[in-house]
Amino acid sequence: MHETSDSLNASAFVRFENVQKSYDGETLVVKDLNLAIAKGEFLTMLGPSGSGKTTCLMMLAGFESATHGNILLDGTRIDNVAPHRRGIGMVFQNYALFPHMTVAENLAFPLQVRKRSRQEVTERVRRALAMVELPNLGDRMPAQLSGGQQQRVAVARALVFEPSLVLMDEPLGALDKNLREQMQYEIRHIHDRLGVTVVYVTHDQTEALTMSNRIAVFDDGVVQQLASPSDLYEYPQNAFVAAFIGENNTLKGTVESLEGSECEVRLDDGDVIRARAVNVSGKGDRTTLSLRPERVSVAPENGEFPNSFEAEVRELIYLGDHIRTRVNVCGNDDFIIKVPNAHAHRQMTEGQPIRIGWSTEDCHALDA
Repeated sequence: MHETSDSLNASAFVRFENVQKSYDGETLVVKDLNLAIAKGEFLTMLGPSGSGKTTCLMMLAGFESATHGNILLDGTRIDNVAPHRRGIGMVFQNYALFPHMTVAENLAFPLQVRKRSRQEVTERVRRALAMVELPNLGDRMPAQLSGGQQQRVAVARALVFEPSLVLMDEPLGALDKNLREQMQYEIRHIHDRLGVTVVYVTHDQTEALTMSNRIAVFDDGVVQQLASPSDLYEYPQNAFVAAFIGENNTLKGTVESLEGSECEVRLDDGDVIRARAVNVSGKGDRTTLSLRPERVSVAPENGEFPNSFEAEVRELIYLGDHIRTRVNVCGNDDFIIKVPNAHAHRQMTEGQPIRIGWSTEDCHALDA
């Protein structure tokens, strides 16, 4: 489902309409945001620090107010609705569990505030603990739990009153790498089971790719691209997105010819490369070519690729499943190739000349 489709805009569960945010009355932290999020979707706001993603989440939660524009939840404007009346679950990086309450009391709290019966509270707390696979830890205090267990309790507390929308702000930022990865899958599986709408904020691109239905890439208060994880990675629309999502080789040059969806680019060192014309308008345009390291082939057959060049191996780093190979090619001394760990390429040595190649389709001509 494409983000600009009329059907999504009409049926959107969460809608930002021309939303702007300024803290000082001059500088816009969020610039004219229009974003439609479908019911049941897992949408991640991804971007570097200061890009505006957390501000958007805080406006949706009600902890910040928009300077201009409307925010709608299920068709109703929520600008004047207090945060605790929006029916939204929240998970923060620092867990925000009440240290003086047991795990079960922490989970019961959102239900008690909503005046649920004691029987319903008991049953929902039991279900929530089972959902995050901590069925026997209800009597523990938060301080007696590991970081990962505390974060699971925080997720359970955000879901225990069955909100229609859950907001998560860098919820895994404090966990170590293995635990982070485990929790990414946990949260994704919970989302798949419950079908709740999740808006997730992170600056970690791997996390965004792992968990999301769609990703909104923010920079400088603007959504640079909104797409599925695979589309973002395979078809970045500008140089910022290409550089921010995954690893990527860049080559700079000038468009020499443009025919339909393909172009020829003369690099600054004189080499000519055929590429997909993604974000160039005509001959003479300056452009940045973007090429993923895993899309480059070593020792291709003659004529196998339209782009084929002599390169010199500068560095080899053994990483188990692949050999990270840095070469000098086309005037770029930091060109990276991820060479699969297959017998044919184990004999490469530093200083060795090699031939490399890549397809037109995998090389994207983006903005300068």
